[in-house]
Amino acid sequence: MTTLSSPHSLCFFKTTTVNKTHLPQTQNPVKITSPPHLLDKISARNTFSWNNLIQTHLTNKNPHNALSIYHQMLLLGVPPDNHTLPRVLTASRCSGNLNFGKQVHAHVFKLGFSSDLYVISALIDFYGRLESVDSAKCVFDKSVNSGFNSVSWTMLARLYMMQNKPGLAVELFHRMVELGAEVDHVALATAIGACGVLKSMQEGRKVHGVARKCGLEFDVLVSNSLLKMYIDCDSIEDARAIFVKMPSKDVISWTEMIGACVKNGAFNDGLKLLRQMVKDGIKPDSLSFSSVLPACARMAAHKLGKEIHGYLLRNGIDFNIMVQNAIMDMYVKSGFIQYASNIFAGMKERDVISWTVMIFGYTSHGQGEVGLSLFREMEKDLSSEIDQFTYATVLHACSTACMVEEGWFYFNRIKAPKVTHCTLMVTILVRAGLFDEARIFIEGHRIGRHPEVLRALLDGCRIHKEVKIGKRVVEQLCEMEPLNAENYVVLSNWYADSAKWDMVDKLRETIRDMGLKPRKAYSWVEFRNKIHVFGTGDVSHPRSEGIYWELECLLKKLEDEGHRPNPDFSLHDVDEERESIQIGHSEMLALSFGLISTQAGATVRVTKNLRMCRSCHEFSKSVSKIVGQEIIIKDQSYFHHFKDGCCSCGDFW
Repeated sequence: MTTLSSPHSLCFFKTTTVNKTHLPQTQNPVKITSPPHLLDKISARNTFSWNNLIQTHLTNKNPHNALSIYHQMLLLGVPPDNHTLPRVLTASRCSGNLNFGKQVHAHVFKLGFSSDLYVISALIDFYGRLESVDSAKCVFDKSVNSGFNSVSWTMLARLYMMQNKPGLAVELFHRMVELGAEVDHVALATAIGACGVLKSMQEGRKVHGVARKCGLEFDVLVSNSLLKMYIDCDSIEDARAIFVKMPSKDVISWTEMIGACVKNGAFNDGLKLLRQMVKDGIKPDSLSFSSVLPACARMAAHKLGKEIHGYLLRNGIDFNIMVQNAIMDMYVKSGFIQYASNIFAGMKERDVISWTVMIFGYTSHGQGEVGLSLFREMEKDLSSEIDQFTYATVLHACSTACMVEEGWFYFNRIKAPKVTHCTLMVTILVRAGLFDEARIFIEGHRIGRHPEVLRALLDGCRIHKEVKIGKRVVEQLCEMEPLNAENYVVLSNWYADSAKWDMVDKLRETIRDMGLKPRKAYSWVEFRNKIHVFGTGDVSHPRSEGIYWELECLLKKLEDEGHRPNPDFSLHDVDEERESIQIGHSEMLALSFGLISTQAGATVRVTKNLRMCRSCHEFSKSVSKIVGQEIIIKDQSYFHHFKDGCCSCGDFW
């Protein structure tokens, strides 16, 4: 039996009648799994039964069998119809059999289906996925009826999207509108999605206008697409306006809006939306919870995170790997590393995100060695592919644990290290006091003009009190980032430590004249579902008298035991704290409030927006020993677990 020759051009086909000597053959003939007696029974019936059999094989993901059934169908003289051919083209696409599909294309012409919309759409999809979008467009352009049918236009637009050509998809949509083609909700959703990928508000508003004219603006699919497009274009207000006007919302609508609020830092708004969603009778799914859980990834919101975790367990929500990763991340970032560890240990399957979240968790809580040990275990799991983010997390673990050799080993395994990886390698070296090696590394990789690299170097100077090197680094930062107030603050504190008050005054004048505003230090603690915020020297809290009294009593006890405050602010990056009394620092006020408000023995959890100074760090260590309570203070660098007079960071932060 010979196969029908398929011309290279898509636009020219012979018009001979299909017969048994011109049947398409599969490249790899397969045995038909349908019982012979079944084929005998349906051979004399109409095409409908054969179509169902082909569809059954497609549904069962057996495209080769579907092609063989089509072959048998033709051998028995059963005529294909406009439902058969699209299914066979789909089977050709799924099996990757371009030649077979081209022969079926010839059958389309011979059997007179070249104008059928379903068949044309299947051909466009087939050529677009297996050959090229240009081939698909050739089929589209030669089709008689496709010009006014939205399915063909939309199919071609989706192919452009798959080829990462959203601009062409938008152009195609506008052309479709100009030619007066039918615009349906799927065509609009595809075009709106392309605008979102382009991040083009201008194009997005144009398509939005078309949706409004067609009366489809509040079709759920279109509205959801508009929501996502405006969110992708960073226009939360436009997205919110669409969301509020939607007459009916599904779980996708709510999830998109919740995710947008959380990503933009509007955590409370995201949590309120989740509550309203449940109140309106829409059951959140696993993606809804994965979107809202980052809002609870803060120490002040850990109770809400636990409540959501409990809701998931009670209501049988799909506890898939995405949800488990989100819960782990929430516990890590809200200060409950052991809870995160329990989730991780109970996971039946893990992906690279699972491992990375847990390695990062141990590292950020001062357990770099444990994080590194976990990575070695990950390397044995062949199902998890190690990516650049994971290597960055591993280097972070090496820096926390001061493991230089391991840091070099893993850095050298990165094929194309980025500035992030180089910065972490600098951090590893300077935390170990290897400043000469760090200098050679920076020069060798030519990364000395990157501010993040210089800040890593500055952190090492702060830890090892290398004030001279630190001063040079800060001066470089001031040159590179003249509008960053924190650089001038660090330099000012350096001069103050050297009693060069004229330079301190000069730098303050520079900051004022340039209109720069150094960040203010704030700390907060959660108590009875309320967040209590403290600034430096704050006396506005209703319980201020008790807060300061508690601190003075603790300070007196420490002085009696020989403890003296550490006044070193030489390379500190907070302006106001140097001139404030120690017990007036924001984290000390929050800590004191936590101590007088919680039961004896309970863990006190404080969050600070900036770095802890040395004096407060030493004070917190001593207090944890006196009161016999664990104190967790999260600053911008680490979770500091103070217990029995020690800190989990090992005094490296």
